[in-house]
Amino acid sequence: MTEFSIIAVFIVGLLGGVHCLGMCGSIVGIFTTQVQKDAARWPFHLAYSSGRIASYAIAGALVGAIGQAGLLMRDAVPVQHLLFALSSLMLIVLGSYLAGLWGAVRQLERLGGGLWKRLQPYTTRLLPVNTVPRALGLGVLWGWLPCGLVYSVLLTALASGSAPQGALIMLAFGLGTLPNLLAIGLFWESIKGWVQSPRVRLAAGLLVSAFGVYGLVKVGYTFYMNGWTGACHVAA
Repeated sequence: MTEFSIIAVFIVGLLGGVHCLGMCGSIVGIFTTQVQKDAARWPFHLAYSSGRIASYAIAGALVGAIGQAGLLMRDAVPVQHLLFALSSLMLIVLGSYLAGLWGAVRQLERLGGGLWKRLQPYTTRLLPVNTVPRALGLGVLWGWLPCGLVYSVLLTALASGSAPQGALIMLAFGLGTLPNLLAIGLFWESIKGWVQSPRVRLAAGLLVSAFGVYGLVKVGYTFYMNGWTGACHVAA
């Protein structure tokens, strides 16, 4: 499922622009207001996004390692299959969010409130963002901003059961968000119609959900063909 997850979360990041606008639009706007020339803004935007995506990858590696530790129990229960099922369910949830059918993703943003309260004071030390290193540092910190979209994708990284694969999944998601965050600061007006198009979001949401349905069918088929004991053996 890792290959499907990478494709799916990239799409989620790419078309989650409305959510990104609400969560990170203000910080990206700082670069736009402080640096007047478009050409001079690029290094700031790229540095900020690089730091943010690096934080996503680190978080993905951490939760992937936790999933990997869970797989050590695979002789007792088919943890691998259960993690794949969780990953598939989250892809369906993310697809529903993209399609505008269900907003449960936003409820997850409360989970990271404690961590963000500890990190937020450090962001003020990097203001004003008048150098590229400051933009990079701010991006690293803002990568831990409570975000339901990020947390949902982290569950997919957890289900990968591997630190490298978890990092890769979050990297793919981060790269998917890159065009939107750059566009917000540089040329959002030119593409917002496409990103916000109900038809585009519905099609993308259904595609992501289809990946999730495929994963659930695959897990269910394994249990049907092998039974609980056989699935445990396959997982091992």
